[in-house]
Amino acid sequence: MPVRLELSDAAFETVFETFLQTKREVAADVSQDVAHIIDDVQSRGDTAVIACAEKFEGQILTQETLRISEEEARRAAAAAPAEVRKALAVAARRIEAYHQRQIPQDLEFEDRDGVALGHRWTPISTVGLYVPGGSAAYPSTVLMTAIPAKTAGVGRIVMTVPTAGGELHPAVAAAAELAGVTEIYRVGGAHAIAALALGTDAIPAVDKIVGPGNAYVTAAKRQLFGRVGIDMIAGPSEILVVADSRNDPAWIAADLLSQAEHDENAQAILITDDVDFADSVERAISGHLSRLGRATIASDAWRDYGAVILVDSLDAAPPIIDRIAPEHLELAVSDPGPLASAVRHAGAIFLGRYTPEAVGDYVAGPSHVLPTARSARFSSGLSVLDFMKRTSLVRCDARSLRAVGPAAAALAEAEGFGAHALSLNIRLNDDGPSES
Repeated sequence: MPVRLELSDAAFETVFETFLQTKREVAADVSQDVAHIIDDVQSRGDTAVIACAEKFEGQILTQETLRISEEEARRAAAAAPAEVRKALAVAARRIEAYHQRQIPQDLEFEDRDGVALGHRWTPISTVGLYVPGGSAAYPSTVLMTAIPAKTAGVGRIVMTVPTAGGELHPAVAAAAELAGVTEIYRVGGAHAIAALALGTDAIPAVDKIVGPGNAYVTAAKRQLFGRVGIDMIAGPSEILVVADSRNDPAWIAADLLSQAEHDENAQAILITDDVDFADSVERAISGHLSRLGRATIASDAWRDYGAVILVDSLDAAPPIIDRIAPEHLELAVSDPGPLASAVRHAGAIFLGRYTPEAVGDYVAGPSHVLPTARSARFSSGLSVLDFMKRTSLVRCDARSLRAVGPAAAALAEAEGFGAHALSLNIRLNDDGPSES
């Protein structure tokens, strides 16, 4: 059964802190295995990638078949059901419209000392998108990663995706076609991350890798960060729903299960001020589980990592929310504004009774690649900014250097960097060439 906590209980703080520190990725540590995979890919390139594809994915590949041809991708996309293609088009349109509004502006100004300052935004040259496979297909992740990259102006967008039996899933292919991704490789896991980061003969290296994955993928991203940019270290999915008793318990139960069904380590949490409502939600969860295709996964996640937190008033919820820093936060109340304003740490907030988190997974607009495992305390969801770099601009003329240079030289001397001071003073003590 999920844990039940009451804020008024004298032992709440102790139990809650234990709950926060519970490790949800219970699989054995894979970092050593991943390190070996990375070393192998670095030394043997495509040969190692092909060997890993056979070992971990059951795929028999060659250097020539690592990449999915554009014709093969078109055939796979054409096989997607018309209803799915239509839904993907709706999602793509909304995602692009949202991310277009995120494009940052360059800045130029001159300060009171006459120094010209500013910054310029430029897109990353090449990006790798990791799209999960295995137990499910994720065409939505293709759109949620590729469209922000395309909107930012990334020139080369590469996708790796595990393929069941070597065949690209039609919905994934259709999403890639909509997003304009044509360079696709049929590999997944840590070996795909290593190939993208280090480069092989068949898979040229990228500058940044984004997208969620399993424990192996996450470990590979962690170990390769620095050689390549990464978006975030993602963990199992999570949702926190704040709900009052005026909700339909069946709705809230479905919302909690919408993330619990991702995998056995996912987490679903309910905060409510009504014990009878909490009981009704738990009964509704049991009812839904009897009909869901991924009931075993969802049931295990709810049993092992779920929680119901009872508070005297929902006004007490924001401090609890901030300590949890959930990936997804639903505020299923009549007036969610005040609660939302009081929350500082959440990956995405869904406001009101008619805004289930699932709308954000597919069609709302913001990327569904969000910070997990309490990292919303210091990081944000994927956006256009993740695919761009900001370069500072500084310009002094003789007059403005005379205004600010002595302070810079004094600081250089204080730090013991004589060449720094010299490069300033040699200009300050010499009229130098005239400026045209």
